[in-house]
Amino acid sequence: MTPSRSEFLPVRGLRLHVRHWGDEGAPMLFMAHGWMDMSASFQFVVDALAGNWHVIAPDWRGFGLSERSGSDTYWYPDYLADLEAILDHYAPQAPVNLLGHSMGGNIVSLYAGVRPARIARLINLEGFGLPATRPEQAPGRYAKWLDELRTPPAMRGYADLGEVAVRLQKTNPRLSNARAAFLAGHWAARNGEGLWEILGDPAHKITNPLLYQAEEVLACWRRIEAPVLWVEAEHTDMWRWMGPKEGARAEIDRRLGMLRNVTPHMMPDAGHMLHHDQPERLARMIEDFIATT
Repeated sequence: MTPSRSEFLPVRGLRLHVRHWGDEGAPMLFMAHGWMDMSASFQFVVDALAGNWHVIAPDWRGFGLSERSGSDTYWYPDYLADLEAILDHYAPQAPVNLLGHSMGGNIVSLYAGVRPARIARLINLEGFGLPATRPEQAPGRYAKWLDELRTPPAMRGYADLGEVAVRLQKTNPRLSNARAAFLAGHWAARNGEGLWEILGDPAHKITNPLLYQAEEVLACWRRIEAPVLWVEAEHTDMWRWMGPKEGARAEIDRRLGMLRNVTPHMMPDAGHMLHHDQPERLARMIEDFIATT
């Protein structure tokens, strides 16, 4: 297993954790994790990379070992600003190779349209976005947010890391025992009661009061200049976020069509956590894509 090292970086008033693999002088590859995940999630892909890479993977604010915001709500633009601060710290001038999974895929794709000159290659793993919304949904969304603030969510406690591993395998049945055990050790830590708790701020579970503006997001996607590798999983469960499967497929294809230079791939025998299910195939896709001119 490729060893990683941790660094803590002050970013916009918070102490963010950044995980590194490989030699600092090697070509950089930035990886951004998804919701309720953490940087060590990319360990299996890093292990499968054939080339010499300096992989840099932050824990988003309020996830993993990064500091929590202290607020009762997390705001999406903060992820863009945090990402820019991280890129400016490690690669202040050169365009970067940037990969994101799920929520991370949405963040990096949005950023690539806002700052197109900063990206050399973009890799989006199952970062489809959310269903489009309508203005008339706003009153209900605000009301739901206010109601949830009255009873803040909490994280469940687990008796030991074995239970955490079982929880991971419940979400992803393809996850082997060895990989589940590895992830559990990074995904959770003991709380004040001696139970193991997922390293994610419960505030992330609170409904976002602001509606997802799909057309604004796609306006950013249309400005992406870098080549894009778009990877979907054959057995993804992300349809549940996008509505009925048939309509969701058409909407995903419409969004895919907004990217001017995109290479789409379907990852066989993989679910949404495709970087856990098929890390070797994914590593080959990544390196082949970055190597193309």
